[in-house]
Order: sequence, then C-alpha cells, then structure tokens
Amino acid sequence: MKMRARTILITGGSSGIGLELAGQLIAGGNTVLITGRSEHALQSAKRRFPELHLFQSDVSKAEDIRSLYEQIAAHYPKLDTLVNNAGVMKIVPLQEARPLETLTQEVDINLVGPMRMVQQFLPLLKAQPDALIINVSSGLAFVPFAVSPVYSAAKAGMHAYTRCLRAQLQGTKISVVELAPPLTETPLFSAEFKGKMKGEKGMPVDVLIRKALVAIEAGKREICPGQSNILRVASRLAPGFIFRQLSKVV
Repeated sequence: MKMRARTILITGGSSGIGLELAGQLIAGGNTVLITGRSEHALQSAKRRFPELHLFQSDVSKAEDIRSLYEQIAAHYPKLDTLVNNAGVMKIVPLQEARPLETLTQEVDINLVGPMRMVQQFLPLLKAQPDALIINVSSGLAFVPFAVSPVYSAAKAGMHAYTRCLRAQLQGTKISVVELAPPLTETPLFSAEFKGKMKGEKGMPVDVLIRKALVAIEAGKREICPGQSNILRVASRLAPGFIFRQLSKVV
C-alpha cells in the first residue's frame, strides 16, 4: 500500500509519535489532518509543519468525535486513512487511593476513543476506493508492565480489538494495520518514565516512523519494531519470565 497522495487523519498528532508521523507523511506528498486537546500544542505543531490541518478534539469525548466527523466529512470527503494514535500512559500504584473518575482515563483515551473513532468514521472510509485504519497499540499489548497496569490493559484491548476489526473488514476496501511501538524517545517517555528505566534508551521516534511506513508499504498488518517484536515472541515462548523481568521496574 503506497503512502502517497492520501488524505490522512491522525489523532494526538501535536507531539511525539503522531507529530513525527505527520511530518514524514507530509514529506511524502500526503494531506495530513491532526487532532489534539491543546490549541497551544496544535499551533506549535503547525509552526513546525505549516501544511498541517488542525482540529481541536478530545478522543475521550463522544461529542467531540461526532463534531470532528461532521467537519471532516464536509471539508475532506476523500479522507482515506485514519490513524488512532492519541494516547496517555501513567504510573498507577494500585494500592494507593485515587478517584474512580480518573482511574480509567487511559482506557477512555487509548481504547474507547479509537473504538468510537473507527465506528464514527467507517462510513466515510467505506466510500473510498482504498482505505486504511492504523491503530497504535504498544509492545506492552503482549506483555504487561506492572507499574502501568491500566495502560497495559488498554493496549492489550487495542490489540484484540484490532485483530477482530481486521477480520470483520476482510473483503472490504479497508485495510487494518496495528503498529505496536517499542520504548520510544518521546516527551511522554521523558516526562514520566525515563527516571525508572535506569539509563535504557528508547528507539528514536524518527526511526520508528520510517520503519513503520516501510512496513505498511510492504503490506504488513502487524508491525512490531525493535523491542516490541521481542516482547511479542517472548509472550509466546516465556511469558512468565518476561513479565517478571518487566515487573522489576518499580
């Protein structure tokens, strides 16, 4: 599948993986639309890539998704690619008290949001001659990370949902790809996890995106670069061992 001359919507596209993906897709001759919750972050992204089209929208809110669909269907009726990238990852000590309302935020953004986005945008994607859905999961979809239990659960759910979506859309004009990034050098990683990883470095985000685009164009449907592939294989061969190793991070 060629990633050229496409009209692409990326959720959470104002920083990290989403912004790097947007930039490389623009360089490849695509029309790129991004969403984000922060207007400031969106404008910062546009200063870096002036060709971007911006939409302030929160994937955890159903009303935002409905409004986003109406705007895009009206102004970009040839949208043929949806990238569910928006995500949040937190350290969650489960034994500590926390408000029930915030406990599932990572599920709302990382799993419920993409499900709703797909459901809402399917009619538009079905109208295209060659459409694509890319769901961004994680290497932690295969082996959970004990310090981030809610994120791990959400990404495991994303992996399962994407497999089912691909099966149900088989025979249609819509291809479904799962991108499971490894530990990646992004603002999210630097802010929350770098101190816990004891000097371990993530994959540079530009390298991740280059590998992902090459794999998509080669027709791969489950893309697990670097450490993600190790986790995927280890989850089958030695699931207990690899989980215990990850659980040493506290």
